[in-house]
Amino acid sequence: MKVYKISHEHPAPEIIQQAGTIIKRGGIIVFPTRCLYGLGADAFNAEAVDRVFKIKQRPSQKPILVLIDRRRQLERLVSHVSKAASRIMDHFWPGGVTLVFKAADTVPHHLTAGTGKIGIRLPGHPVAAALVEALGRPLTGTSANLSAKPGCRRIGDLEPQLAQQLDAVLDAGDLKGGNGSTVVDVTAGLPRILREGEISEKEILTLI
Repeated sequence: MKVYKISHEHPAPEIIQQAGTIIKRGGIIVFPTRCLYGLGADAFNAEAVDRVFKIKQRPSQKPILVLIDRRRQLERLVSHVSKAASRIMDHFWPGGVTLVFKAADTVPHHLTAGTGKIGIRLPGHPVAAALVEALGRPLTGTSANLSAKPGCRRIGDLEPQLAQQLDAVLDAGDLKGGNGSTVVDVTAGLPRILREGEISEKEILTLI
């Protein structure tokens, strides 16, 4: 496993490119987001996504969210964007809200885990944003922890059985921790808060 030290605010382009190459070859990396470290794989590589499920010991029926580098990528991932979803994106993206959409028919089954839904976020953290841009397609953004275990805010806290299965780590030092992004289901008429995180439920409901 390769470990790269990387700056929060000014990630070195050569490190981002090396990490992107690893992901394009089917590798799995750990990278920083605003609150916690995430597990990154090419979201359209079924074998790589399957590895993420196995590394996390994640139930196969629980889908994994993805990160995109621009809203235009939604066109190939979701079947519909409601007015409420657009308002939330306009106000809170990039950053602390993950939106759960109805997946487009063309979205691979391994991303939806059979639910017909897909969680998507436009990342606000400079490293995550640069990584998605370098990859050129969606990146998995699930937290770097074993399923049902707490998220990881420092590389030294990675579970050994998880760490030994990685291809690379982007170490940005200690992150602030917390619950990560707020998850909002926008598949029905009224958006529903699935998990309260950085953005409060009150802020979301007041907006819409």
